Parts: sequence; structure tokens; C-alpha cells
Amino acid sequence: MASPDGASGMGGSPEETELSITLTLRMLMHGKKGETVKRIREQSSARITISEGSCPERITTITGSTDAVFRAVSMIAFKLEEDLGAGSDGAAVGRAPVTLRLVIPASQCGSLIGKAGAKIREIRESTGAQVQVAGDLLPNSTERAVTVSGVPDTIIQCVRQICAVILESPPKGATIPYHPGLSLGTILLSANQVRGRSPLRG
Repeated sequence: MASPDGASGMGGSPEETELSITLTLRMLMHGKKGETVKRIREQSSARITISEGSCPERITTITGSTDAVFRAVSMIAFKLEEDLGAGSDGAAVGRAPVTLRLVIPASQCGSLIGKAGAKIREIRESTGAQVQVAGDLLPNSTERAVTVSGVPDTIIQCVRQICAVILESPPKGATIPYHPGLSLGTILLSANQVRGRSPLRG
């Protein structure tokens, strides 16, 4: 263990090693809440980026230490619950379930589902959250949507368990990330628009 290039003298304490695990979580979300994102960024110390584009769905990417990422997810889940509550005329109808849509490389979904669905069943039972792995790939990508629903506390536990599985089984092969704006419908539409302007060609 006492190799010359070991952690001794390098300042590599166990805490630092723990923090050096960088987790990246991609989620599909609606809208672009600039102020909220700024606040979550500052309070969680995670790096959060939101994909550009004109479509209502955007990819929110959260990167940082596992702690920072979980803090950000927790803040997002509670913010979504707050938004849902605001839409229910203040009537106390119990806590409405919040839904997060994670975007995960298809090559990692097998580990998440487990043999005959054992792993995903275990996650559902231990957290009380609903977890659904989409059967189809997202358009023009090698990623699938994993939908997690429940009250914020159960969602946070569920995302932690999903992340543990993802960290244990890295994606195999190249991942083609999903871009919401690049669905086939959009491509066909823009091709038709160009075709409609044929006098300008040449």
C-alpha cells in the first residue's frame, strides 16, 4: 500500500477521494426557470446546464460530486411539488406526486432493471416511488427515459439508488445523447419548409 506515488504527501484524504466521484445526471424538464436554476446552482454547488432550443422540453444536466447532485435533485423535486401545490387553489388535497424524467444510456438500463426485473422491483419496494423504464429509445439517440414518481422524499431516495446502479455499471459503447429539438418530426418539417421556398434555390 505504501507506494511512492500513493496518497501520502498528495493531500488525498478519504473525504477528497469521495468528492472526486463526479456524477452527471440528465433529466427532461419543461420550461426554463432561470431564477430557480440559479438559486439551485448556488445552494447545491452542482453545475447545472439547460439545453437550448425552442421546444418546450429541455435537457437539464446536473454535474458535480454525488452530494451536490443529490442536493440539486432534492431542491428540484421540492420546487416541482411547490409548483404543483400552487396550481391546486391552495386546497389541501394531500401531497401530489412529483415526476422526474431521467435520461439514461440504454446500455445501463439493463443493470437498472436487473434479472427478470428484480433490481427495479427492489428500488420500488425500498423507496415507495414509482419507477418506469421506457421500452423504446428516445428519438435519434441511444438513451431511454426513466420516469420516477412519488413525493419528493421518496423520489430523492429512488434517484440515489438509481445513481448507485449507474456508477457501478458504466455505459457500454458510445452513447448518442438525446436532444429534444431533433425529433424526426422537426427535421421533416424544416425540410418541407425549405422545399416550399424552391424559387430561392440555385
